[in-house]
Amino acid sequence: MDHDTLILFWVAVLGFAILVYGLLDGFDLGVGMLFGLSQNGTDRDAMQAAIAPSWDGNETWLILIGTVLFGAFSEVYAVLLSALYIPVLLLLIGLIFRGVAFEFRKQSGAAMRPVWDFGFWAGSGVVAFVQGAAIGTMITGVPVVDRHYAGGSFIWLKPFPILCGIGLMAGYALLGACWLIRRGQDSLRARAFLWARRAATGMVITLGVLAALALVLRPEAAATLLERPRAMVFPALWAAVVIALFASLRSERRSAFPFLLTALSFVSAFGFLAAAFWPWMIPGAVTVADAASPESSLRFMFWGAGLFALPIIIIYTAVIYRVFRTGPVTTY
Repeated sequence: MDHDTLILFWVAVLGFAILVYGLLDGFDLGVGMLFGLSQNGTDRDAMQAAIAPSWDGNETWLILIGTVLFGAFSEVYAVLLSALYIPVLLLLIGLIFRGVAFEFRKQSGAAMRPVWDFGFWAGSGVVAFVQGAAIGTMITGVPVVDRHYAGGSFIWLKPFPILCGIGLMAGYALLGACWLIRRGQDSLRARAFLWARRAATGMVITLGVLAALALVLRPEAAATLLERPRAMVFPALWAAVVIALFASLRSERRSAFPFLLTALSFVSAFGFLAAAFWPWMIPGAVTVADAASPESSLRFMFWGAGLFALPIIIIYTAVIYRVFRTGPVTTY
């Protein structure tokens, strides 16, 4: 396997890991954010139970993303960590508070339970927001000089990244609501349908605005799309899926279709983003070829993480979701 093939392999692994992480950890982050909208203790218990078997395993994909960036695309890892130091710090704090609150909540008394409830939904919201802000920062552009980050500490607080953060929060909330539609009991499921409709509306509006702004801010992406007309299949698919999603949310019956349609909307949006900016890893600054590690590093990772760790993570994830795939949940 030559260097170019190894690069493509690790790009594929990275893209796959980002997409799977967004879908899997996205829905439990969404449930965590929706946790703050429910004041019913029984429903909150059921919401926690709906993600209990898988929430910590879902975060394994985030570790894989960091590992691949560090080993296979170290320049991108260094630039993004420098540009997004504060968001990454907030991400870690949010994950810590969220995880601690999740485990302590079920063991705490009445006096401390509101504290852990707050930590759970606030931590989930912070994690979702900073992930979206990071994506928005990359789209607007990260200044790189001599392969080093050359900007300030608050580049991620511009209007476009902030709107991206809000949009991803809406998308994750939609995933979470659709997961509760599939796994929740009657009273919780009824609320989940309402949350899903509102989150879907918010996601459609923000994503439409973001797509238009992105093509204005990055005109080279629009030119790329004109050169790749087949890429327009992704927005067409996204529109069709969203229409089907709203139709599926009209009937308040337990169903997996809303979640599957939402997941497909994420896949189509991700595909459109990749098609618009390929081969850039950091648009306008670092390409895939520029960021790739030496062939020896990529080959070493291939025999370890590529052929050993990745299959184990996939098998573990598949087994967990198969074992806990059926039936509503009420308690944890």
